[in-house]
Amino acid sequence: MRFDPEQEELRRTVRTLLERTAGGDVWRLLAEQVGAHSLAIPEEFGGAGFSVVETHVVVEELGAALAAPGFLSTALAAQAILAADSADAKTALLPGIADGHVRATVAWGEEFQTAAESSDDGTWSVAGSQEHVLDGAEADLFVVPARVVDGGGSRLGLFAVTAGDAAVLPVETVDPNRPQAVVRFQRSPARLLSADAAPVLDRILDLACVMISAEQVGGAQRAFDLTLAYAKQRVQFGRPIGSFQAVKHRLADLYTLLESARSASYAAAFAAASGHEVGVAASRAKAYCSEAFSTIAGEAIQLHGGIGITWEHPIHWYFKRAHATAQLFGTPAWHRRRYARAVGLAA
Repeated sequence: MRFDPEQEELRRTVRTLLERTAGGDVWRLLAEQVGAHSLAIPEEFGGAGFSVVETHVVVEELGAALAAPGFLSTALAAQAILAADSADAKTALLPGIADGHVRATVAWGEEFQTAAESSDDGTWSVAGSQEHVLDGAEADLFVVPARVVDGGGSRLGLFAVTAGDAAVLPVETVDPNRPQAVVRFQRSPARLLSADAAPVLDRILDLACVMISAEQVGGAQRAFDLTLAYAKQRVQFGRPIGSFQAVKHRLADLYTLLESARSASYAAAFAAASGHEVGVAASRAKAYCSEAFSTIAGEAIQLHGGIGITWEHPIHWYFKRAHATAQLFGTPAWHRRRYARAVGLAA
């Protein structure tokens, strides 16, 4: 599980861009200077033709900087369109995402509260609502799973709805850098992406867990770096607190936890690219990285002491991100159960 020289150069490029443009238009610069939005989109649809591994590299750096949260949701929406059945939709929708002009997200939740119906002329519309849609207020395009009733039964289809045809209500969350929204559809015109959304959503859930684990590893690394630097600078009883054995032990434990989480996340990224046991690797990474990030961020607050709970120090943002991302796309406990079933350990 090693990144090749091109992938490491991509990492350095994104990191340098983020350092130079703190507070700037990161989304636009990622598109214009890196082409980050196009990485995992095939060339035939306006992309660069790389894989989700390159996207993983970008998301890890964005997680460290707590920057461009909409990148993750747009990348997932693009992969949902790619995994769906409609060639026309891919041709129409993916180029705009690849060049950074279209922001997209997947409007799904624990329950599917949307329904779709077709008219006599073959067009579709979607009605209902979804809560906790990531980056919903900034999205130009929604990828929407919706129930389709036909022949006395129902199935789950996948549709694309433009933001202008939906009502969006921003929602305040514990992590203001990861915005969410309630999105309501009232017979909104929709484009059919797939008549059978179940396998597509399984794929997107796995990719979501892989990408979230990348973000968590990036955030955990930055929280650890901030804490290590503080331990070297903060003087107590005439010496840096990092020189005390108890603090050294705690930092060593955090570093071990961080590297273990990194290994789980990287394994999931390469599994997603190869298609080999991606569900197992994704759930393992999501469960482990969620708890590792929460532990590291919590210990970072403790080791910073009083300064760690002030608005002036950035460490509290990582604490909030850790606990918010732990709940996204399934809790650690849910993914441990999913992992256990996949490997035959469930009772």
